[in-house]
Order: sequence, then C-alpha cells, then structure tokens
Amino acid sequence: MTLSERASVVRVPLKAIVAGTLVAGFVAAAVLAFGADADTPPERFTVRSDGHPIAVWARRPASPRGAVLLVHGRTWSGRPDFDLQVPSLERSVLASLAARGFAAYAIDLRGYGETPRDASGWNTPRRSAADIGNVLAWMGEQHPALPRPALIGWSRGGALAMMVGQTSPSRVSSVVLFGFAYDPDAKFAETPADLILVRAKNTADAAASDFISPKVTPPAVVRAFVAQALRADPVTADLRGDGEFNDLSVDKLTVPALVMYGERDPGISPDDAKKFFGRLASADKQLVVLPGADHAAHLEDTHDAWVNAVVSFITRPAVRR
Repeated sequence: MTLSERASVVRVPLKAIVAGTLVAGFVAAAVLAFGADADTPPERFTVRSDGHPIAVWARRPASPRGAVLLVHGRTWSGRPDFDLQVPSLERSVLASLAARGFAAYAIDLRGYGETPRDASGWNTPRRSAADIGNVLAWMGEQHPALPRPALIGWSRGGALAMMVGQTSPSRVSSVVLFGFAYDPDAKFAETPADLILVRAKNTADAAASDFISPKVTPPAVVRAFVAQALRADPVTADLRGDGEFNDLSVDKLTVPALVMYGERDPGISPDDAKKFFGRLASADKQLVVLPGADHAAHLEDTHDAWVNAVVSFITRPAVRR
C-alpha cells in the first residue's frame, strides 16, 4: 500500500473526544440555525420500493451541501439508532449531520420501525440492498443539484452498505462501514432451510446489550435507547438468506470507503479488520478506530468524534485519477 493510493489509518485521540464535548453548545446552536432542531420530530417520508412502502426519516437543513443515508443494524430501526433523544445531550446522528449542513436520512428496512413486512414475512440481504438502492435513487430526485449521497451502515447495515456499494456504485459517492469488518477469507453461514417465522418480542436487555463501556456511556443514554428502541421495534424482524452475504467481496468494492469501529467493539477482530481494510479494492479508503468506544460509538460520549470522522471523510478533497 502506498500513499498514492490515498489509503490511511487514523486513531482518533482521546483529546479529540473530550474536545468534542466542549462544542456541544455550538452544535446545538448550529442545529437550530440550520432549522433541524432535534427537539422536534424528524420528517417522515414513504418511499415505494418495488411497490412496497419504505419509511424514511430525515433532518435537513434549508440549503444542504450534501446528503447521507444511514442504514440500521440487525435488531433496531432507523429512528432509535440514528435519532436518539436524550435530555441535555446531543446524540441524534441525524441532527448532528444536519447541523454540519447535510440532508440526513435514515431508512427503516422491511419489518423494522414503521416499514411493514412484505407478504413473505422475511427480510433478506438482497431484498434490503434493493430497497436501499431505491431509496438512494429517490434521494437523488429530492436533491438533483447535490453530489450522490454517502451511504453509512452500522453493523449488519454495514454489510448491506457494502453490498449496495458493490452492486450500485453509481448511486453513492462513498460508503461508511461502521462496526462492520470481517475476515475476507471467511464464509457467511447459510440460513437453515427449515427456519420458521418467530416474531419474537424484543427485550430491554437486548436493547442495552451494545453499551459495554461505562466510561463513555452515561446511564441516561442507555435508558433513552432502551425506551425508544422498544417503542419503535417491539417485535424482532425475521431474517433469512444470510448466505447472500457471500456476494460480498473486498475485490469488488471500488467506491471510496471509510471503515470505522470502536476500540472495545466485541464484534470486531482488529486483525480481521486490518486484513479486510488492506484488501478493499478502493484506492480511496480510510480506517478509523475510536478509542474507548464499543459497538454503539455514535450514541456514546464518542458521538462527536464519530460525527467528525464521518464528515471529514465525506468532505475530503476529490481524488484526481
């Protein structure tokens, strides 16, 4: 790997996280200035994807300089993941990105939040990727003068963002793979053929399970997430077809890519992440590790550092080739 490949590895220093807390008042003021007050409900849109209604949430400044689409993970939908409301704390990713001048959208995939299941009752990776691609196309229609949207996926959403980046690269300007990196030589397990729909109830323990770093996780954040997640997603979505993730290939992702994870994320092997990052085909890529953070870095006291890393990457100077 050479510097001319524009690939870089960044470890965000702790002082940057601390400094981020000092600008919280400025960010709140900026949110108000951009007309995206986190104390008001986000905009809600219904986008038709192959005839199915997909719920999309948004916070948008009056004159955005760019657009982003956020994709949630395995269990919880777009609004608790990316528009979390915590008294006296700014933890809404949508609001923070709107404060930076971006039209920020979050999708509810089929069976999550306010998007109903389809007739099958199941959601699959390829179905989700197609729905994300259709929402990206709709966003392009909403903002024809803006560059193509950046696509940000968390955890399982990172795998879906990578799939969309491979199959529909013309619809995105870049992808952010947050809390997702795997051994590129491994295979995803196939779903058992006899799997049945469960429609299991979600639990408070499940909602709190990603918060494992007390030094960066105020109890108020956990309480807020548990309450809002269970309200948005009282029933777990039923998924199948995980073998479709074997469509993923580090050799096929050529769009600009940011790989980011928390230092204490139990689902990430640093060795696997380095192998994954090193073999990504994109010549324009960056790896960021957030010290002290875990799987929910965007919701914890690392929120500002997370937002800074995303904005820095998606606003970097264009590469001339």
